[in-house]
Amino acid sequence: MNTQSHATRRSFLTSLGALATAPLLARDFGSGAAPVRYPEPDVVVLEPSFSKYKIGMAPVERLHTGMYWAEGPAWSGWGNYLVWSDIPNDVQLRWLQDDHEVTTLRKPANYSNGNTFDQAGRQISFEHGNRRVVRYEPDNSITVMADKFEGKILNAPNDGSGHPDGSLWFTDPGYGSLVNFEGHKGELLLKEAAYRIDPSGKIEKLTDDIFKPNGLCFSPDYKKVYIADTGASHYAEAQKVIKVWDVDGTKLKNGRVFASMKMNLNGKEVAGLADGIRCDKDGNIWAGMGWVGEGYDGVHIFSPEGQRIGQILLPEICSNVCFGGPRRNRLFMTASRSLYAVYTEAIGAHWC
Repeated sequence: MNTQSHATRRSFLTSLGALATAPLLARDFGSGAAPVRYPEPDVVVLEPSFSKYKIGMAPVERLHTGMYWAEGPAWSGWGNYLVWSDIPNDVQLRWLQDDHEVTTLRKPANYSNGNTFDQAGRQISFEHGNRRVVRYEPDNSITVMADKFEGKILNAPNDGSGHPDGSLWFTDPGYGSLVNFEGHKGELLLKEAAYRIDPSGKIEKLTDDIFKPNGLCFSPDYKKVYIADTGASHYAEAQKVIKVWDVDGTKLKNGRVFASMKMNLNGKEVAGLADGIRCDKDGNIWAGMGWVGEGYDGVHIFSPEGQRIGQILLPEICSNVCFGGPRRNRLFMTASRSLYAVYTEAIGAHWC
């Protein structure tokens, strides 16, 4: 579907919304819903360069619903399953590729937010409840990877990614300590920052030149690291952006804005927040987006140069994304109360 036809569809729905009928026209993802007419209308090509990633006969599917705030999807290649968190319900859920069954993986889960896997296949979780980063060992014991920096407890680790050198990079914006709904309300003792855990266990601060670092991912060659800034949720002066730094060994340099979250929607400039982010093998950034409404919420795709080239529209705010499936060409999206997925011609850049 081209941009013009999608804009026409969007304008049509908007005009009907003025007649108070828009809620009746919201897309139905239920089991009894009418089938989608291909090409999938909610995978939107904004620039020609995105066309090659859209599969016309691959629908956006709702795989599960009923969570309070779904977050942290991560694909286990060896287990052939997806894990994600429902933070307020203090649970980690698992979706199986073979039969689409959803089961409880861990409860309680210490209000975990983000999840990832290391190169050995071990799950790593970023806990709001205990303000720490943990690794689950094969015997299901827990190794605490980080819970303090310079003698002070972490704020509430959020998201992160492993590096081939064996280190783990993560963000610590503190959201889980600001309210009891997602953890345990308490004082933030550290400036919001991103950190690196060395294979030796040493914790180093990467940068605090960001208001609230949230989603984090590497470029395909690991020469850049991208971090979403959601600081506008609490700081009036914060920009709604994704930032990028050059990776210089274990340090960062040349921090700058990679992409603005501003866009023109129906003749009006709007800007939401980018949350979780992932990179594909071509260097495009796929960002969970929200807090604007219809026509914006979902996933925005940015080229390596920071240009918005495509969207996946969802009826809910999208918190996070990951590539998974046997070919790593299926995008999983945690969005408020639901888990969605869509096949693409893009392939995830990293093992998780």
